[in-house]
Amino acid sequence: MIITIDTEQGKVLVENETGKKAYDIGSSEAFSYISQTWLRSGWDNKYVYGFSWLGRPIIQLPEDMIRIQELIYSIKPDVIIETGVAHGGSCIFYAGLCKAIGKGRVVGIDVEIRPHNRKAIEEHQMFEYITLIEGNSVDSTIVQEVHSLVDKGETVLLILDSNHTKDHVTKELEAYSSLVSVNSYAVVCDGIMSSLVGAPRSEEDWVWNNPKAAAEKFVERDLRFVLEEPVFPFNEGNIKERVTYWPSAYLKRLN
Repeated sequence: MIITIDTEQGKVLVENETGKKAYDIGSSEAFSYISQTWLRSGWDNKYVYGFSWLGRPIIQLPEDMIRIQELIYSIKPDVIIETGVAHGGSCIFYAGLCKAIGKGRVVGIDVEIRPHNRKAIEEHQMFEYITLIEGNSVDSTIVQEVHSLVDKGETVLLILDSNHTKDHVTKELEAYSSLVSVNSYAVVCDGIMSSLVGAPRSEEDWVWNNPKAAAEKFVERDLRFVLEEPVFPFNEGNIKERVTYWPSAYLKRLN
């Protein structure tokens, strides 16, 4: 696909296998094509590696964090389970929301919590809202430990952001989906991998070996869940879709 942005004429020209088409630069279609290009350029430039939250690196697209904040405020979960801790920025982000809402705590799981990261998280003012668990998120002992930390009747939100292979994400969904509360979500991060094949730091098998594929296959088998985008709680603009690293991310539990 070839995209040409003509700012003088106010047009976005798109050429693909179906032909050529011009869109007004102010149209939602033009915004979508520009956003796709921006996401790819951002990946190549490691754009998401330039942010922190309350002093800790948070390797996430800012819009994704704002959108999940909207969901957390709507659900007001008792427990947010996140696989993948890294520097701890997202754990601290979620913990801060729990404090602001006056409800909730975070369980962060990672196969390796490096000593300097653990020290920084444990010394952080938000740590009282966080429980760290080190180990493979799909190991039976880790799964059992996480389940033991959730009390009956608590509202649970699940966020999967660790190993992004299709197999691992599928196993995480199988291991933790029963904890997700009705009308809450399992959120599967970084499905953008499926559209990044050929980009720097990508792999050829990402075309099928990615979290998006795991999420879409999971909802075919497990009828308790559907892929359902949360409604924007505020929107006076023309854009109806997220600009995101997390396509096909939101698995809502129905029953």
